[in-house]
Amino acid sequence: MNRISRHPMRRILAAGVVLVVLVVLFVVRLVDIQVLRASALNEQADEVRSTEPIAVYGARGDILDRNGAVLADSVMRYDVALSPKNAKKGPVVREEPDPADPSKTVRVEVPLEQIAAELGGVVGLTGDQVLGIIAAALADDPDSDFAYVAKLVDVDTYEKIEALDIPWVVQSRHPSRSYPNGAVAGNLLGFVGEDGKAQAGLELGQDSCLAGEDGEVTYIPSLQDWVEIPGTEVVHKQAKDGGTLKLTIDADLQWEVQRIAEAQRLAVGAQWATVTVMEAKTGKLLAVADVPTVDPNAPSETDAADRGSRTFTAPFEPGSTFKAVTAASLIDAGKANPLSQVMAGYSYDAPNGANFQDSFYHDDTPYTLTGALIDSSNTATAKFGEQMSDQARFEYMQKFGFGRTSEVGFPAEESGDLNGGPDEWDNQTTYTTMFGQGLTTTAVQIASAYQTIANGGVRMPVQLVESCTDADGEVTSPSTDGTRVISEQAASETGQMLENVYTKGWLADTWNIPGYRVAAKTGTAQVAGPDGVYLPGYLVSVSGFAPADDPEFVVSVSYMDPVKMNSSAASAPVFQQVMSQVLKKYRTIPSGAAAPDLPATW
Repeated sequence: MNRISRHPMRRILAAGVVLVVLVVLFVVRLVDIQVLRASALNEQADEVRSTEPIAVYGARGDILDRNGAVLADSVMRYDVALSPKNAKKGPVVREEPDPADPSKTVRVEVPLEQIAAELGGVVGLTGDQVLGIIAAALADDPDSDFAYVAKLVDVDTYEKIEALDIPWVVQSRHPSRSYPNGAVAGNLLGFVGEDGKAQAGLELGQDSCLAGEDGEVTYIPSLQDWVEIPGTEVVHKQAKDGGTLKLTIDADLQWEVQRIAEAQRLAVGAQWATVTVMEAKTGKLLAVADVPTVDPNAPSETDAADRGSRTFTAPFEPGSTFKAVTAASLIDAGKANPLSQVMAGYSYDAPNGANFQDSFYHDDTPYTLTGALIDSSNTATAKFGEQMSDQARFEYMQKFGFGRTSEVGFPAEESGDLNGGPDEWDNQTTYTTMFGQGLTTTAVQIASAYQTIANGGVRMPVQLVESCTDADGEVTSPSTDGTRVISEQAASETGQMLENVYTKGWLADTWNIPGYRVAAKTGTAQVAGPDGVYLPGYLVSVSGFAPADDPEFVVSVSYMDPVKMNSSAASAPVFQQVMSQVLKKYRTIPSGAAAPDLPATW
């Protein structure tokens, strides 16, 4: 019994000794790895770890129209890189079908020159160019582990490169920009460069909303195929996607307005044109057409001068559309009303020595203020305008928004030029500013002025951006607080006079919109060249709103030097077509009563 009982005890002791030995060996090995050889092993790990941080791109945010239609978004592209130090190690070993027995495979060594040619053939380079990339990287750093071969390749190219199965080539995701609707709103949207940086338009102006933040990672790749070893990624900076920019623009209406504007531009031989559609009660822009237009997917195919939005960036002398501003200011200041009277001839020698004429000859005419607008008489407008002090008139201009950029803050937006104000006006400018010469405005400023009159005298901030929603869901929107510029009565009476321009003016048949009361004014203005001398051509325009009895929409049209029809007759059909389209699209209720009939003379 005793002898038998000793054997289990011996086995237990032996097992204990073995366990102690194993623990000792483990501890020794652990000390060796973590203490004695730690520095050497870390150096070896650094050799295989990606030495250059890899960019992880934050996607640029989408741009949407007012209804959520995508105007700009990010599509996935890929950057192609290689490891020069691994490429130089020798041929790539591939498994290929055995010529003697296709059911089997054999290991084949493919030389670097062939691999380089295969890779180059996919990305559009020669084999020598790929070898040159490798050689240049190794010349700078013999241990170079990263060099780009191509950037922003598409999915098809990505898949072809993957099929090559080159162990020292890696592809990383790189979001790129796409504009699904092509040239629709292209001049507003702008575009980004190949480096993903915003270059123009809203892409640039709203970059703080749209831009993503790139991150950086490093990882340990497998020495065999340079693929990331799971769990080895180190994030040095987290990537963050950009926000979503929602516009006030209606993409469908924008397309239609651009189509109408371009068709007429070609028909009349104009250099360029702008057409602006704005909500009368909110100041929101529904369409901003600039023609010629640009496709942001290929901006280099459009002349540089035509890539921006002239609606915001091309100031011009507005001409007679500005007379509505002078008339509204006079009425608000109590200096005139629609039936006020002056006697005005074809030419006027002003008390200060200025001299100017009307665009048509006429004998002395007993004009009302309404008649001065209907016939677009410079002399009559000036005689009414001189009843207000120059300083007061200048201050009204500023309240209407002239002389400063709009609230949109469009890149390169111009403020227009009020020629310094009364203290700097010469004798001629003092009068010509009454009827839209001697000062410059932008198309969006004119639209805003007519919005003010249409909205009962309250100017709303011009709005192109509805909101920005950042990656965390926080929404920011521009201010929508309006400012009273003129009284409601002054706005109403000005609107009634503009209705008489629409019904009695020389373009009454051209711009007629059955069923709706419309208030509108034409303009034909001389255009100053770079040296200040007036050019032979004219800028012709129409601005107005409808329904005049309850204004909903403002449309402003401008055509630069329409050589085949150098008068407002070139822009009036566009006003009629665009306003008709807007009223129809938004199912606007027709007017219920006829326009007031105001006398043009006394």
